[in-house]
Amino acid sequence: MECRVDRRIDSRARTLSLARASVVGRRPSMRRRSTRRGRGSDAGVDDHDAVSVSVSIIVPTYEERVNIGTLYELIRESERAFNDERGRWEIIVVDDNSPDGTADVVREIQRAYDDGDGLVLMERPGKLGLGSAYVHGLTRARGAEVVIMDADLSHHPKYIGDFLRMRRANDLDVVSGTRYAKGGGVAGWDFRRKLTSRAANYIAKVALAPGASDLTGSFRLYKRDVLKALVSAVQSKGYVFQMEIIVRAKKAGYTVGEVPITFVDRLYGESKLGASEIVGYLRGLIKLFFTL
Repeated sequence: MECRVDRRIDSRARTLSLARASVVGRRPSMRRRSTRRGRGSDAGVDDHDAVSVSVSIIVPTYEERVNIGTLYELIRESERAFNDERGRWEIIVVDDNSPDGTADVVREIQRAYDDGDGLVLMERPGKLGLGSAYVHGLTRARGAEVVIMDADLSHHPKYIGDFLRMRRANDLDVVSGTRYAKGGGVAGWDFRRKLTSRAANYIAKVALAPGASDLTGSFRLYKRDVLKALVSAVQSKGYVFQMEIIVRAKKAGYTVGEVPITFVDRLYGESKLGASEIVGYLRGLIKLFFTL
């Protein structure tokens, strides 16, 4: 519990630090220089391809203004801790026209950290769905390995190193973060939310026999070509997308590993999960049962 509290305090401190740096025009002390100065979605393809990239991290966003700066810093800290000699990690933010100005914050981070190459902003005209956000991000991804994760700080980037070590050591196609294997867990959820998640995963495992412990999780690492093949076949949208993609991966014969993670409920903003999403999940599950 103490560790979880420390992490929440640390996240809040980082967010405030970035906000102050942006307001007063300071460059944060962890400034990173890029070899070229392409700026977000305006950067040309030639500039974008000029930097050696090992891992692409696709982060769909909608109203994540208060979280995206902290997530950026945590990813960069994790990258340095992993010391990936194959190339740097890039962060691709796919923003669905967030009314809170998330895209503006990303542009400010690009300027403050001089990171127009490693932090890519892709803006879309509205909420077009999680699956299409990944497809959109893949068009700019340069890494041979692609991580997908949420922007609300529920997924700690420190686990990316564990994902990479497992995938590379065993030449896996997919590595999924799991809350429900030994060593994994959830922090910050009330009993109703935990029960809903457990029930959703249990029903899916009984109905679909996927051979994975966490079907609804959205923190995963893929070989880029594998992810491209899977998203082109997936038909579901929203929260069902994550379930369908892992089921299709297993049925297609791709190798899937799991890394225990602790999922932390969001600190800022509101959850996107509501009654309509739960109903949609159940409908999607029934559809998958009869089609896969």
